[in-house]
Amino acid sequence: MREAVQGQIIVAGGGAAGMMAALTAAQRGAQVVLLEPNEKLGRKLYITGKGRCNVTNRCGPEECLANIPHNGKFLYSALHRFTPQDTWDFFEGLGVPLKTERGNRVFPQSDRAADIVDALWGRLRRLGVDIRRDRLVGMEIRDERVWAARTAREAHALPCTGLILATGGVSYPRTGSTGDGYHLARQAGHTIVPPRPSLVPLASDDPCCRQMQGLSLRNVSLSVLDGRGKRVYQELGELLFTHFGLSGPLVLSASAHLDFTQGGYTAHLDLKPALSEEKLDGRLLREIQVRSNQNASSLLGALVPRSMVEVMAQRTGIPLEGKLRDLRREQRRKLLKTLKDFSIPIRGPRPVEEAIVTAGGVQVGQVNPATMESKLVGGLYFAGELLDVDAYTGGFNLQIAWATGHAAGLAAAQRREERT
Repeated sequence: MREAVQGQIIVAGGGAAGMMAALTAAQRGAQVVLLEPNEKLGRKLYITGKGRCNVTNRCGPEECLANIPHNGKFLYSALHRFTPQDTWDFFEGLGVPLKTERGNRVFPQSDRAADIVDALWGRLRRLGVDIRRDRLVGMEIRDERVWAARTAREAHALPCTGLILATGGVSYPRTGSTGDGYHLARQAGHTIVPPRPSLVPLASDDPCCRQMQGLSLRNVSLSVLDGRGKRVYQELGELLFTHFGLSGPLVLSASAHLDFTQGGYTAHLDLKPALSEEKLDGRLLREIQVRSNQNASSLLGALVPRSMVEVMAQRTGIPLEGKLRDLRREQRRKLLKTLKDFSIPIRGPRPVEEAIVTAGGVQVGQVNPATMESKLVGGLYFAGELLDVDAYTGGFNLQIAWATGHAAGLAAAQRREERT
C-alpha cells in the first residue's frame, strides 16, 4: 500500500472531466490522486469527433448554454468561469494548436484526438498528480462529509479532504463508462435521474430505411412530432438512412428532445425546404411538360437521389415505367406532398451503448452549481457526464466536461486550503 496522505484530493475517473478536475486542483498546490481503471487515460476522448476530438465550440457562454437543452441553467456559473475561449487558450497553452471548422466546432490542427490526451497527461505528470490504475468502490462519510475513499486495489481506505466523482455515464461502456458513479452517488444519498441515451441514432420499423441504407441527405429539414402531433424538434441539416432507422447530425440532435416513456414519435422530412409547395408544384409541372415522352423514373431521378427513387415510387403510386404524359393530377399532388413531408415512424432510440452521451444522472438540484459540491455530503463533488446535463453535438458536451471539472477541482482545492 502506498502512503496515505491526509488532506489529499481524490479524483475518480480519468476522462475529460476527471483530468481537468485533477490538474486544476494540482495547480492550486493540492496533492491529487487520480484513479482510472483503464490502462490509458481519456479513452473516450480518443473516439470523440470520429477520432479527431471536437474539443469545444468557438462561441460565447450564452450560445453554449443555448445548446444545452437539459438543465442548462445549472451550468451558468461553471461555463462563465471556464468558457469555450478558456478551453481554447488552455489547450493552445499546452502546445496543441487548434482550428475552427463548420458550426464553430474546434479540433486540434493535427486532427488527432491523441494530441489532446497526451497534452492533458503531460500536464498531470508535470504537476505531480499520482495516477493510479485503480477503481473507486466506496467512500467513508462521517459527520456529513467525506473522510476517505475505498478502492479495488488498496488494502486500506485513502483519507481525503475532497472526493471528485467524474466516472462518466453508461454510453460507450468499452471505454470504461459502466455507471459506477451512479451507485457511489446513491451511497451518498443522491437521487439519480434514470440514465437514458442522448445524441443517439433512432430506430424505425419502416422498411424504407433499410431500402435506402447508406443514403445521406443534406440540406433537408427534419421535424419530429409526438403522438399528439406536437412538434418537439425542427432543424435543417444532414441525416443518414441505416439498416435500423435514422442517424446523422440532425437525428442525433433530435434525440436529445425525445422521451420515449411518454409515447412514440414520427419524423417528417422536407426534402425540398428551399421551395414552397407552390414553387415546387410549378417545377413539377415544367419537368413533366419537358419530359412528357420519358418514363416517370426520369422525373423522380431528377428530384431525389437514385437510391430513393424506388421508395418514392412506392409511396406515391407512380409507376416507374409509365410515361409522364399519362401522370394524373392526383399522382402529381401525392408526389408534391411526399417531397414536402416524407414521414417515418420512430420506434425508439438505439441502445445506450451506441449513444454519444448519457442523459440523466445525479440530480442537479442536489449539487451546488458554483462548486459542483454535493449539498448532502461535504467534500464530495461531481463533474462531467455523471451529472444530469447533456447538450447537442458540436463540442458542447466536452465543454461541459472541462467547465464542471474545472469548477470541482478549484472548489476542492480551496476547501483543502481552508482545512489545512
